[in-house]
Amino acid sequence: MLGGTCVAASPAVRAPQPAAPLRDLPGFDFSKLPATAQKELLQVLTDEFDYCGRALTLLDSLKKGDACKHTRRLVSWAAKECADGAPATEVIVLLSRYNQAFSQARTPFKTDDRMCKGPADAKVTVVEFADFECPGCAAARPLIEEVMKKRPEVRVCYLPYPIASHAHARSAGQAALFARDQGKFWAMHDALFDNQLVMSEAKIKELGKALGLDVAALSKVLAHDKYVAELNASKDAGKAAGVDSTPTAFINGRKFPLGWSTESLLVAIDDEVEWVNSNKNWPVN
Repeated sequence: MLGGTCVAASPAVRAPQPAAPLRDLPGFDFSKLPATAQKELLQVLTDEFDYCGRALTLLDSLKKGDACKHTRRLVSWAAKECADGAPATEVIVLLSRYNQAFSQARTPFKTDDRMCKGPADAKVTVVEFADFECPGCAAARPLIEEVMKKRPEVRVCYLPYPIASHAHARSAGQAALFARDQGKFWAMHDALFDNQLVMSEAKIKELGKALGLDVAALSKVLAHDKYVAELNASKDAGKAAGVDSTPTAFINGRKFPLGWSTESLLVAIDDEVEWVNSNKNWPVN
C-alpha cells in the first residue's frame, strides 16, 4: 500500500465447536459450553442409560431424536451442572439418587393450610423444612417464589426446622407460629427473612408490632416457650424423613436432592407431574 504500512487481514474468529459426539443432537445445542464442561457432560451421556427405560445410553437416545421428556429434562439439567463446574461423577450420583426416589416410599407430612400457598387440590405439593436464621433458607425463598409464579398450580407448605446453633431460630419460629394463629403467618415469614441479618428478640417483637400483632401476647409466647413443643414435633418429623440440613424440600413426599436453583426445582416438579399423570411410570416418548 503506497504511503503506509501493509497489515495482514486477521482471520475470522470461529466460534468454538462442541465435541464431535455432542454435535447435531436434535433439540440440544451444547456449543456454548466450555470444553471442560463438554468433556464432563459427554461422560454423563455415555455412562448413563436412558431414564425412561430404553436399552440405550443417554447419548444414543438423544441421537435418535425421540428421547422422552423426563430424559430430556435431566440432560438439560446435567448440562447446566457441568457448565457450573460439577464433575461428571457428582452429576451421575445425583441423577441416580434422584431417579431412584421416584419408586421409593414417599413420606407423608402433616401440614397446616395456614402455612401453605397454592391450590389445596394440587397434584404436586412442595414441603420445605427451613430455619429463619439459615442463610441458605433465605437464598431459597426467592427461588420458591419464582417457581410458584411459573407453576401456579403447585402447592408449597412450610414446616419449621430451627437449628439449635442459631441463637434466635427458636424465637423466630415461635413468632411465626404465633402470627399464624392470628392469620399472618406469611407476613411474618417474609418479615423474618427480610430481617435475618439483624435478628434479635427485640427485632422479632418489633416486627410483630409492625404487623399489628399483640406484642404483649407475643412476649409471653417467647418467655414461656408456648410453641416449642410444636417446633420440636416438626423438627422430629423432618429428621425421621431424612432432613439433615436446611433448607430441605420434599416433592410429594420425595426428598429433593438436586441442589437449589429455579431450574432444578422446575425439573423436579415437571417430572413429578408427568409421573403422577402417567400412573407412576415414565412414558417412553
